[in-house]
Amino acid sequence: MIRKLSAIVLLIAAGGLAFYSLRTESSASGKSLTVYCAAGLKKPVEAIAAQYQKELGVEVSLQFGGTGTLLTQLRVANRGDLFIAADDGSLADAKKLNVTQEVLPLAVQKVVVAVAKGNPKGIQTLADLERPDVRLALTNPEAASIGKISKRLLGPRWETLARKAVVMKPTVTEVAADTLLGAVDASLVWDSIIPQFDGLEMIQIAELSKHEEKASAAVLTTAASSQEALKFARYLSAPDKGGAVFKQHGFQPAGGDKWAVKPELVLYSGGVNRPAIEKLVQDFATREGISITTIFNGCGILCAAMKTMEDNSSPQFPDVYYACDVCFVPPVARHFPEAILLTEAQIVIAVPKGNPKDIHTLADLARPGLRVGICNAEQSTLGFMTQGILKSMNLWESVSKNASSQVPTGDFLVNQLRTGSLDAAVVYQINIQHQIEHFESIPLPADKAKAVQPFAVRTDSPNKQLGYRMLAHLRANQKSFTDAGFVWRGDSAPVKSNELEIPEWLKQ
Repeated sequence: MIRKLSAIVLLIAAGGLAFYSLRTESSASGKSLTVYCAAGLKKPVEAIAAQYQKELGVEVSLQFGGTGTLLTQLRVANRGDLFIAADDGSLADAKKLNVTQEVLPLAVQKVVVAVAKGNPKGIQTLADLERPDVRLALTNPEAASIGKISKRLLGPRWETLARKAVVMKPTVTEVAADTLLGAVDASLVWDSIIPQFDGLEMIQIAELSKHEEKASAAVLTTAASSQEALKFARYLSAPDKGGAVFKQHGFQPAGGDKWAVKPELVLYSGGVNRPAIEKLVQDFATREGISITTIFNGCGILCAAMKTMEDNSSPQFPDVYYACDVCFVPPVARHFPEAILLTEAQIVIAVPKGNPKDIHTLADLARPGLRVGICNAEQSTLGFMTQGILKSMNLWESVSKNASSQVPTGDFLVNQLRTGSLDAAVVYQINIQHQIEHFESIPLPADKAKAVQPFAVRTDSPNKQLGYRMLAHLRANQKSFTDAGFVWRGDSAPVKSNELEIPEWLKQ
């Protein structure tokens, strides 16, 4: 009994806004992190922080409390590196307050009823919690995530239970401790709390446990170093590091990327996207403290490279793929089953300033003696689409006879136009967007002039979450795309790769 009471006292202490610092006589790196953490996650997070300090020499100071209380506390303190919340709603609140940035899910939790082993009061339903002989403990919804979520799930019934509760505490560990002590007969807690209290068991009630919430780590806007904060967050979520510790403590890990001190991400991108994303990718790599290998080329070449490797365990196989058009996603849909339609780009006929050859339509490109540039249909999206457009208009044979140049990307054609070796070229408007003093563009038929660029993360990438954070970074920087000449579509929902709408004239 003394051992049990000692354990309870320690757990109750976690309910206050205590500040724990994992210190050694000296820190090998001289680095430190300040982390605000929901009280219910105390045990695994303490263990992970100690392991992290041992492995990387980074001192981690942990402050525990109810999620709502911590959110208020960190705003007042205006300092700190990470905020570990117990539910999605609290993270949404933090986002609205502009105190958090990247979010990495750590564990999945459900609301359950905690009772003493053997369930002496025979509690099985919500109605049982309302019985006069059942003493109930709840958490304050203003202070703790579990209280806020329980209140939302229970609706009007919450008020009934709140009126009969014999106690309302600021943290989930406190109400669990009260249940273990016998001060109350039942309490509403996270399912992950039960394994932390020897002597408790959970009762799952459909109205509560059908709903899941994620405990997550969010980088604070006050973080002294985004790289160090994100590194610890990646460690917390990694299945082979923090995820294993969460599992040992009875939590259901949310799944993260395989741990690496400095992850290496491989991005394949169609050449047309380069003006919009090159700097964004560099900025993302710097903020995350990672390495990114970016391959820009025609999408036909990129798809061929993926098919040649076939074995996606190759370190050169892309983790993320930003194609020039939807038609070059189905060939690799097995690896990239879902995509976000991020942008669209117009296809035009580019001619030198003044249009000396008096070109106005695609049919004009078939005139004898004209030097026309088009992209290679097997190597690039632009070439594939150009071929499809011309075939649909019965112009392919006549125009291709004038094709003195067939290259992988539109940039090559623009350079040849500048040197005078071409009279006209079919390119993206983006290719000449910032050279209007040298070129004019002739529009194509409206139904055939648009390429849509999908962004996809490889389904089995060891850096999958990193890939989705890159996507979030791109979506947060819409202006970079519109400044480059793209039409923005990035706020749309994901689309299944095998359900992408490909125009009839492009289907082969």
